[in-house]
Amino acid sequence: MNECVLGLDSGGSKTLLAIADRQGQVLRLETTDGLDPTANALWQQQLTALLQSVTDLPLKAAVLGLPLHGELVDDSIAQRYVAERALRCPVTVQNDVRIAFDGAFTAASAGVLILAGTGSMAWANSNAHGAQHVRVGGWGDVFGDEGSAYWIGTQALVTASRSLDGRARQPRLTQALLDHLQCSPEQLAGWVYGLPNRRASIAALAQQVSAWAQAGDVAATAILQGAARHLAEHVSTAWRAIGQDGPPVWSHAGGVFANTWIVQQLQQQLHATPRSPRLPPIGGALWRAAHDAGWNPDNHWIDNLSSSLRTTLALPSTSPCPM
Repeated sequence: MNECVLGLDSGGSKTLLAIADRQGQVLRLETTDGLDPTANALWQQQLTALLQSVTDLPLKAAVLGLPLHGELVDDSIAQRYVAERALRCPVTVQNDVRIAFDGAFTAASAGVLILAGTGSMAWANSNAHGAQHVRVGGWGDVFGDEGSAYWIGTQALVTASRSLDGRARQPRLTQALLDHLQCSPEQLAGWVYGLPNRRASIAALAQQVSAWAQAGDVAATAILQGAARHLAEHVSTAWRAIGQDGPPVWSHAGGVFANTWIVQQLQQQLHATPRSPRLPPIGGALWRAAHDAGWNPDNHWIDNLSSSLRTTLALPSTSPCPM
């Protein structure tokens, strides 16, 4: 087999590892649980096993996008240690939102990537030589991650608890939530506090909130409106932080944006249409790894990788960003 590179994208819910060759073709794809060090006690063992499963390949470089990297000092050190110990090739460990930014813009222009999956964060850079990267949000589920799937799920639980108490009146959403969880009001707290991975399970409720909003539930719609306001605030703050004026150049990643209504809300609030990401986050990791390998991942390589990833991951087609 010819030389290849490794990219890894991990968040709170799942992890993807991909191998690509010099032509931008995906050769292998592996998946495992999310490797959030605050939510998965086995993350080190799972990451080691995943990386060791591809050590038979002629890897030239690897880039890993891992949750909370650069945010929690001890965990960041541990992430680098595990990666460097498992692989023999040069390894770069980045925050998972950084590789999403790389995939969206591929150094084409100044921009803001807003990621809203299990958690949320905006990442911005002017893409000028030596420019500093800026992060906004991403403070975690205890006092951050506004607008994320976890935040949306939490707001649904808050709305239901208030309604059950009589502090609010949202019987439609409350009953829909109880029916979805197949529990009585008395069992709701037990469901939440008995979850083995509370963050991922609560984040999974966001998909139901979207469905309830689409069906006309007022409380669910209000929750999504709040999420959109938070995410728009992330983008506009990050855009100003890199010294830019006017409507932001922005793109997005993460499961929350599967709801096109959320995208439309941000577009209205930011007065700017989002750019389609040139590559998904896993593609950003592979593109960065190709640079580290000394290759030339130009537009042709990016287009090949985009097409190969769409086939491999069954991703929707996206149009290239204007250069």
